[in-house]
Amino acid sequence: MQRVRKMVAGEVPERMDGGGVTVAVLDTGIGPHPDLQGRTAHFRDFVGHRKDRYDDSGHGTHVCGILCGSGALSGGRLRGIAPGVRLVVGKILDERGDGTTEAMLEGLDWVLGLRREYDIRIVNISVGIGSLREWEKEWLLQKKIEELWYRGILVVCAAGNKGPKEGSISAVGGKCVVTVGCYDGSFSMGNPRSCERYSGRGISGSPVRKPDLVAPGTDIYSCNLRFQRGLGRPYVAKSGTSMATPMVSGAAALAFQKYPGMTNEECKQRLQFSATDLGLAWNRQGWGLLNIGRLLDVRSGFKSPMYPG
Repeated sequence: MQRVRKMVAGEVPERMDGGGVTVAVLDTGIGPHPDLQGRTAHFRDFVGHRKDRYDDSGHGTHVCGILCGSGALSGGRLRGIAPGVRLVVGKILDERGDGTTEAMLEGLDWVLGLRREYDIRIVNISVGIGSLREWEKEWLLQKKIEELWYRGILVVCAAGNKGPKEGSISAVGGKCVVTVGCYDGSFSMGNPRSCERYSGRGISGSPVRKPDLVAPGTDIYSCNLRFQRGLGRPYVAKSGTSMATPMVSGAAALAFQKYPGMTNEECKQRLQFSATDLGLAWNRQGWGLLNIGRLLDVRSGFKSPMYPG
């Protein structure tokens, strides 16, 4: 995670760890990794309907590690963006990372029901959903996400890995979502596996410009589920917009910690207007590269029309 911290420009003050902020993660679950010990306040399984907390894929554990892993097994070197946040985890994907619209809708409804009890500020959806064949299901998803948004929850969603064709952005990446694409810069130059090569793209000239911003997503080291089974090292590298998304969720958690009265719309504005413009096409970079330093530092000169800081 060290190179990631350099890319997203700026060291996070030691006192800033996302403490007091709850993030809901809808994914494949969460495993018992030491770096995530004590992070999960509530868990629900919408796939196998098991009572115990688990992850049979590893994807969700990896995502949670990027978001809030303590880095305990690496001496803090591979800690997450906001290691102080509290998690509410819903398992909506199976061991292959596949899921149904029904499970996603159930998970979103569940988050709505818990938002006051756990003071949920952010929902992380590291799931790229392609264009659904049944438009009614796509419409239901978008409406449910809008409901979360209008109830004050910041929804952060992966742009998906169906790019680079124009219009390949995730189907749930509407106006009531912070959609995250991938950018790796010189760290992945010439790498045929670079997430930039397949990060979902928006539509040029669209009134809803997507993605909103980009973050690193190639070879991101985070918590390895297999470590607990004695089958691997504590950390493993994964790539995709799924990995870029919790970086933005983590940054948002830091912002909510610093500005607890901030609304989700104001947070979205801050994320957009503090991003580093890469000079790329909007449907590729959005507002630019996540810049945590500018997001948190009012002395940077960043001014949002909605939340001046």
